[in-house]
Amino acid sequence: MRRLWKSHAPEDYRCPFCELLAGVEFSPDNLCAPTDLIYRTEHVAVIMACDGFGPHGGHAMVIPAAHHEALYDLPEQVAAEIMFETRRIALAMKHAWSPEGTSTRQHNEPAGNQHVWHYHQHVFPRFSDDDLYRHLRHRVPVAERAQKAAQLRAALSEANLWGEYPERFLV
Repeated sequence: MRRLWKSHAPEDYRCPFCELLAGVEFSPDNLCAPTDLIYRTEHVAVIMACDGFGPHGGHAMVIPAAHHEALYDLPEQVAAEIMFETRRIALAMKHAWSPEGTSTRQHNEPAGNQHVWHYHQHVFPRFSDDDLYRHLRHRVPVAERAQKAAQLRAALSEANLWGEYPERFLV
């Protein structure tokens, strides 16, 4: 199939998500923290986002473990696993934080509002007064993200959301 898009990552791009998953020293612009990792499987990882919106400071992102820039270049099996883990983390949010609902969204290319050149599916806990789509994002402190990651890991266990084979989730 002919490639219908071009990469937007600069030539010297150091992917913050790849650095997080590899456990290497972070580049100066990387806003991730090691405690942002909630869990990972062979093909997919779930991490806390460094940004919050409005009065709420905690949402997760489901990412491929291998570097894929956008929806366009995801292998079909990885895309399917991303959706499976998106559902799992939304259920964990319901268990851990009792939101009134959840939302997911994903961006591709600059005009699509993508700003990290590694595919990521946002999963938001939603509340009737959150005005998610009316707020600018803000940084969430690392300690708060670590606490929320721990809450989601606990919720996955308490609600038995790991599935039949919990040992397949690497942390």
